[in-house]
Amino acid sequence: MEEQFYRELLDNLYEGVYFVDVERRISFWNKGAGRLTGYSSDDVLGRNCWDDFLAHLDDRGEQMCDSGCPLLETLKDGKVRDRSFYLLHKEGHRVPVLVRMAPIHDQDGQIIGAVEIFSDNSSSVASEMKIEELEKLALLDELTKVGNRRFMEMGLRTKMDEMVRYKSQLGIFFVDIDNFKEINDSYGHSLGDEVLKSLAKTLSGALRPLDILCRWGGEEFVVVVGNLDKDIITIIAERFRSLIENSTVISGETRIQFTVSVGATLALEEDTLDSVIKRADELMYRSKEKGRNRVTID
Repeated sequence: MEEQFYRELLDNLYEGVYFVDVERRISFWNKGAGRLTGYSSDDVLGRNCWDDFLAHLDDRGEQMCDSGCPLLETLKDGKVRDRSFYLLHKEGHRVPVLVRMAPIHDQDGQIIGAVEIFSDNSSSVASEMKIEELEKLALLDELTKVGNRRFMEMGLRTKMDEMVRYKSQLGIFFVDIDNFKEINDSYGHSLGDEVLKSLAKTLSGALRPLDILCRWGGEEFVVVVGNLDKDIITIIAERFRSLIENSTVISGETRIQFTVSVGATLALEEDTLDSVIKRADELMYRSKEKGRNRVTID
């Protein structure tokens, strides 16, 4: 009776909660976990958390389940850990989450499992308000629900003015889906649209509230990130590339994995909007020439 009470209490938390045993086999999965990941308890109970369906990635876009799993470390040493991850949603896009992992002990103090508690690490409410505002101003790309080209042109001009005024640094990323024509030809335009939407969701989840994302045109997206240097721009570009490479579009039995080529550059004081976009675009094409699914930075 008491156990059922606590299970119902956990089941109604807004945060995602799941329990694993020492083999990292999932024994409890609450509704919050289902809401954040798209997976119901029926989908996951009895499965191992490393069974590739959540596919944790860190901030650098590197897989955590194969090596360096903090949940496994907690099972070994009993320490509580807090981390940020990107989980793979059932629909295929990446979801940023804040995670706390803690051990579960039996009456003798032996570790018999662990609990992972995770919450949405995106500004979802702010994002919804932003979408509504962009719709009113005709600055929204209707398909992907990110800014359109006009929105980027306005936002980038403002960011470049701020860069000159405050002597800060500004990174521009040109992101293009690899072999997008082949995706449309092979799977149809409706699934091609799902690829575009998945990419937009994944990129949105990897950005801060003041960063700018737009669909520049077709399968091209532009991202503007402030207050960074050459080392950070490399990390961010690789994060974008890896997160997208490890995302999936799912429709029935069809699973589409896709990649992007990225060009990234720091804006210069003498740059115009056209010159900095052109440079990032040219760098993206260098990534294509090198074999795609690559990052080129200048």
